[in-house]
Amino acid sequence: MLAQSCKKVILEKKGISPIILDLRKISSFVDFFVICTATSEPHLKALTFGLEQKIREELNLHPLHIEGSPKSHWVIIDYGPVLVHVFMEEERAFYELEKLWGDAPVL
Repeated sequence: MLAQSCKKVILEKKGISPIILDLRKISSFVDFFVICTATSEPHLKALTFGLEQKIREELNLHPLHIEGSPKSHWVIIDYGPVLVHVFMEEERAFYELEKLWGDAPVL
């Protein structure tokens, strides 16, 4: 499963507190959110670059779109049915996607 592969890469790259939210029963635009925290701007850059590279190598998939940058402290990598959110700690706490999508089961 793509979401599980993303989480695995995030853990390999030392991403903090990665979770997968299963949105299939509550969203019409996406199946899963993968959410994690980076410890610094260079770490956020390394996480997003490493994720893109590893998913391309292992699953032959390319993101449909990437939004944000390390300077914005939030990057979204869109793989269609899976959206990967890589936040800095303050932004993750502020936006609280886990709480906003609180009806979604955590895998």
